[in-house]
Amino acid sequence: MEAVIRLTDVRKMYGKGGSRVTALGGVTVDFHRRAFTAVMGPSGSGKSTLLQCAAGLDEPTSGSVKLAGQELAGLDETQLTLLRREKVGFIFQSFNLLPALTAQQNVTLPLQLAGRKVDKRLVRTVLEEVGLGDRRDHRPDEMSGGQQQRVAIARALVTRPDVIFADEPTGALDTKTAKSVLTLMQHAVRAEGQTIVMVTHDPVAASYADRVVFLADGVFAGELFQPTVEAVAEHLAHLGADSPRAAAGVYARETL
Repeated sequence: MEAVIRLTDVRKMYGKGGSRVTALGGVTVDFHRRAFTAVMGPSGSGKSTLLQCAAGLDEPTSGSVKLAGQELAGLDETQLTLLRREKVGFIFQSFNLLPALTAQQNVTLPLQLAGRKVDKRLVRTVLEEVGLGDRRDHRPDEMSGGQQQRVAIARALVTRPDVIFADEPTGALDTKTAKSVLTLMQHAVRAEGQTIVMVTHDPVAASYADRVVFLADGVFAGELFQPTVEAVAEHLAHLGADSPRAAAGVYARETL
């Protein structure tokens, strides 16, 4: 399968001298186009750092990151910003909607920032795709948490990006609402040909993905295809047992 993101021996260190911390210790992994991939691991395993490096939000200490065929090393901040606007969508745990704007106006923002002509028909279509065709004139405080997250998903989809990065997108939602949001993301991949990379700590959320990539202590620690909740939980439990952080009890608190 074609890789839309390719990380090769990516290392990321923070701090200096004795306080130097290794967040990523040489990760090599591909994320495939038109696939839904979950990234999992114990607390402190490097999940969020990997997402930030893959999206061009943070610069690796060493190694190579290619996004949609573009090597990120050497690009200045303006070039990275333009690349993200054209190629990347983001979904976060906090919905990051502008409270004064309607759903339609929030979804329109990425097009305006990219200097694209706003196709109102496209915006309406995307809102209908996420089940909010009748809520496009509502502001965030007039919508439930699940509806706000759907607006955030529509905002990520509207530019038809090469990849969408999702960081704990269901972390603030109840179980029923989380299921509907995950089903929507699954549909975006299978029916619309979208590519999604999702960081999560939840085995149930990960079971909606086509593939789960595991990290432990900043390194690649295996993968599962067509994952089940049970298989994901078992793999995480094994990582927890082998991890120095788990011995300190951090892993157990994170996954209960």
